[in-house]
Amino acid sequence: MTTVNMLEAKTTLSRLVDAIEQGRETEIVIARNGKPAAKLVPLDSLSTDHRMGVAKGLFVVPDDIDAHNEEVARLFLGEDP
Repeated sequence: MTTVNMLEAKTTLSRLVDAIEQGRETEIVIARNGKPAAKLVPLDSLSTDHRMGVAKGLFVVPDDIDAHNEEVARLFLGEDP
């Protein structure tokens, strides 16, 4: 894992992305004031296994959840109900 500071990341972004795309680096940490702030990784390695269903069982969706869709759409469009 390589760590670069923010200024270096801004000036060499193309090279950093190239290193990720070519597989020369698996992740590059970008630091601000010496503290990790972001991580540059290949898209293929992004973890999606914890994105869906994270709130499962924490609330109940009512059966009539879609009952007011048209009214809400009119309000968003600024139309009179």
